[in-house]
Amino acid sequence: MTGGQKRPKYRRIADALRAQIDAGEYGPGDRLPGENPLAAEHGVAAMTARQALNALKNEGLVEARKGAGFYVRSFKPIRRRSIARLSREHWGSGATIFSADDTRELTVEASLLGEVTAPEPIARVLDLGEEASAFARTRRFIVEDRPVLLSTSYMPYDLVAGTPVAEVETGPGGTYARLADLGHAPVHFREEVRVRAPAAEDAVGLRLPADTPVIKIVRTAYEATGRAIEVNEMTLDSLAYVLEYDFDA
Repeated sequence: MTGGQKRPKYRRIADALRAQIDAGEYGPGDRLPGENPLAAEHGVAAMTARQALNALKNEGLVEARKGAGFYVRSFKPIRRRSIARLSREHWGSGATIFSADDTRELTVEASLLGEVTAPEPIARVLDLGEEASAFARTRRFIVEDRPVLLSTSYMPYDLVAGTPVAEVETGPGGTYARLADLGHAPVHFREEVRVRAPAAEDAVGLRLPADTPVIKIVRTAYEATGRAIEVNEMTLDSLAYVLEYDFDA
């Protein structure tokens, strides 16, 4: 279907509401018209109007409040500036990687897993021998009391054991700045991005309904020799993030 009039009726209603939200006619926290007023306005059944509201909910533009209707989401999405955030100029200055994405106050719940046997795909990327271990750290990132990101980072254990990299708080510039202090600065990154339904632990950690997709990003950091020195598995709340890529032709 190509013509706008061939779109399902509920989609056309959702498009109209989205345009009003984009134009600022409905701002963050504002209540949208209920299904009955929408049905009367557009000459459709109440069920069709509810489909339109649920379509916007599934896009993350609105949220449903039990017994109170649908409201424009008040949480401003985080713009994950995927290239600028990893530049040495940024973390080398002592800034956190997250600060390139958003200026709101960030709470990080960190936990050291310490010496672990890395999952086979990660052990292969890090080129760990059969007897070699990895050092692992988990983090949960919270903005405005909303968990937005889960992260598990793996590094060769013999590379970082007993160094500031292995501390809960790694200091200004974070892990990459401390790796640079050790003479193992990352000079190249590779990220793989997927979208899928959340695993049970994802839904719990991010406080998400089971039908809300998550973004899975696996980042590998390489030093100048070409050796992989970190693999970071991240799970993002898809409704809390915009992935931004800004680069020259």
